[in-house]
Amino acid sequence: MRTRLAGRSAALAAAAALSVIGSSAVPARAQPAAQAQVTVRYAAPERFTDAENRFGSGQPLRVTLAELTRIFTDLGTARLRPDERLDITVLDVDLAGFDRPGFATPTGLRVVTDATPPRIRLAYSLRRGGRAVAQGADTVTDINFLLTSNPRFSTGGLYYERQILRDWFARRFPEPAGRG
Repeated sequence: MRTRLAGRSAALAAAAALSVIGSSAVPARAQPAAQAQVTVRYAAPERFTDAENRFGSGQPLRVTLAELTRIFTDLGTARLRPDERLDITVLDVDLAGFDRPGFATPTGLRVVTDATPPRIRLAYSLRRGGRAVAQGADTVTDINFLLTSNPRFSTGGLYYERQILRDWFARRFPEPAGRG
């Protein structure tokens, strides 16, 4: 039974990583004609503060990065105009909570308290028609993340990180797609 759960967990993690990689390999005719482009790079991800479980259980780094890439891509394509291109370089990731060693569960155990907010340092550049219209570097965090979000009804991982990135996109790029 233990091997079966671990195998299923590994299969789900591999499928999540491949779905992000595979989404960029979709033929052009299957993609919408006009859509914003979002490119995500990770600067030295092995040195990130807290992007994986270092105690042998939980999500490996590649799964966390694949999920973050999916979040950035989803939020960017929904928020930006079709002729815009957003380049993001993630400089550091500190996930919400902390790993709890000693629990041998397939997905690990992460303890989230109000003293452990998520934090993502990034640099970005927004281009419209080949011209840079905005660029900068931000530290995306919210010390009130437990008060402003409710993960009870969420699906998928990195719920708190998704919420702070959703807020960042709304503040940084206030004009929704299609307007302008």
